[in-house]
Amino acid sequence: MTENLSAYQPPESRIDLSDLQHKMDAIKNEIKKVIVGQEQMIDLLLVTLLTGGHALIEGVPGTAKTITAKLLSKSINAPFSRIQFTPDLMPADIIGTSILNMKNNEFEFKKGPIFAQIILIDEINRAPAKTQAALFECMAENQISADGNTFQLPQPFTVLATQNPVEHEGTYRLPEGQLDRFLFKIEVKYPSLEEEIRILEEQNKLKKQDKLKLVNQILTQSDIKNFQELVAQVFVHDQLIKYIAELVDHTRHDNNLTLAASPRASIAILQSSKALAALKGRDFITPEDIKQIAIPVLAHRVVLTPEKELEGLNNEKVIQQIIEMVEIPR
Repeated sequence: MTENLSAYQPPESRIDLSDLQHKMDAIKNEIKKVIVGQEQMIDLLLVTLLTGGHALIEGVPGTAKTITAKLLSKSINAPFSRIQFTPDLMPADIIGTSILNMKNNEFEFKKGPIFAQIILIDEINRAPAKTQAALFECMAENQISADGNTFQLPQPFTVLATQNPVEHEGTYRLPEGQLDRFLFKIEVKYPSLEEEIRILEEQNKLKKQDKLKLVNQILTQSDIKNFQELVAQVFVHDQLIKYIAELVDHTRHDNNLTLAASPRASIAILQSSKALAALKGRDFITPEDIKQIAIPVLAHRVVLTPEKELEGLNNEKVIQQIIEMVEIPR
């Protein structure tokens, strides 16, 4: 069925998105100097950036999770920090700690690596629960509480975390409360045969060249803030707000699930649909934007019943069934 876009757009165009679209396309082109394929991952990472959210990137080793996140950070002129999570990592190793200053005999807070703007957390599921808990406040409230003091994190602030879904030895399951703070869980698939051939050809061409040096800076911190403000102004028809609410509400009545999506999920769909529309050069969202974004937003926020897990059902299939079940606004 051909979608009637005129039913969802405002009476007249209100927002100039040309600069946003031009610079987002430029970032894609910079990343594609190194990365072959993975279009969905790149688009969702850009949406994450435009909404000020956080993304969990899941895939088997060697599928360019970490390098893509590093390339994205390289294209932005903003402080970047990479944290390798390990079983012995402590909360203070992330947020910082108070150290006695011998000169004035007073304790001073030494900021940890979380005080940057683009944070890459590699293998996030390798750290224990108390270390994971250190991320809750910073991801939800953009601040850190330590030694009775509250420290605001620099803005914009985005966490990009990677994890391997196959290897479980020495790993810890992320708590549901933390998963809910990720805007997306991005599933990274194996490349196709054609893409694999291109990867080998590009690798042979680059030889020992440093891949990060191939990427130029495109965005400034002020660009990100301006674009996030533009995205917030993207028009949403009342019928589409109702459509988002109905999708999320269906997760609460689905017999396949023991845990449904929260209102935070509804807000995430709304914000990310706006950003996706802006990436496409539109100042209004359509049902297709919502459907395209629903699985990455919802799949990691719901939990299957044990019986359905044993039957081989997965979260993505359940969300797809819900999408097909809910009537699209006309």
